[in-house]
Amino acid sequence: MLTVTAAGRAGACPRTVARSEPYTRVMGDVFVPDAFEAPNSFAGPGFRLEPLGPEHNERDHEAWMSSISHIRSTPGFPNGSWPTPMSLERNRRDLVRHARDFEMRRGFTYTILDDRDVIGCVYIYPSARAGHDAEVSSWVRESRAEMDAVVWAAVTEWIGSSWPFSHPYYAERR
Repeated sequence: MLTVTAAGRAGACPRTVARSEPYTRVMGDVFVPDAFEAPNSFAGPGFRLEPLGPEHNERDHEAWMSSISHIRSTPGFPNGSWPTPMSLERNRRDLVRHARDFEMRRGFTYTILDDRDVIGCVYIYPSARAGHDAEVSSWVRESRAEMDAVVWAAVTEWIGSSWPFSHPYYAERR
């Protein structure tokens, strides 16, 4: 049996959770159940999430490049030089890394799609941030900014019901 000690929400006392199923250490003191399979997709109101992979490169790159000013204005993302414009080749390398992270369950990146277009991305990463066992952030395409709150509400509910994280840290929204 593995005992995992994790801090609770801000102001709460630390808690100890005993687990009888095998866990994999992801980073620091973050654990993901060996039996956990990340969902292959998720459908929300007017969108769906699909695991991001290199096959999405050109669509995702175009969405990213057309959304940088909107991403910079989204609360929860760092100010300054990020996000930066990137070449198609650098974007391809990033997508390969995200796909590898997904396979190894170190982090989970989903493309947000409507019927045919990329709307944005959702990132779910196990984390050792104080008091949290995961970090969740997303961005939406500038031309689909109205979907930001819709996606965020659905993803927050989905993570609470379908993921093994009890205290995720969510990037702030408007």
